[in-house]
Amino acid sequence: MVFPSWGFLLGGGGGGARFATAFTGIGLAADSGLSGSLAQAVGPSRAAALMLLGDRFGAEAAERWGLVHRVVADGTATEEGLALARRLAAGPTAAYGEVKELLRTAADADLPALLEAEAAAQQRLGRTQDHRGAVRAFLEGRAPAFGGN
Repeated sequence: MVFPSWGFLLGGGGGGARFATAFTGIGLAADSGLSGSLAQAVGPSRAAALMLLGDRFGAEAAERWGLVHRVVADGTATEEGLALARRLAAGPTAAYGEVKELLRTAADADLPALLEAEAAAQQRLGRTQDHRGAVRAFLEGRAPAFGGN
């Protein structure tokens, strides 16, 4: 199961999952930024082969190439995907939003710009109730509870 998460793909596939870039098989090229994101993820040579040839590849290759973060046992993808969604929903969603933006920035930014963006994100997040509550929870030896603010 591969599902979008705030503009990024997080997911896992059962060991029998198969993937392909099928656009050229129907006379098209790519959309949704696939040409850039795939080249960045797997390198330009492998991306070219995947996009030009449209060959199918398995879940283990997708994991090895960094296209999915985990391969799960066949028949458990829905359960595992829902567990991941629940985990993300219960987490520090403001921090997740900042991480998403930083990952987008990192694709095109030089190190000084990235460091500046990270410092600004830390300043914003340091003023949130989620951060203050998580620090309190840490000092009290308990798990934090996040509210998204």
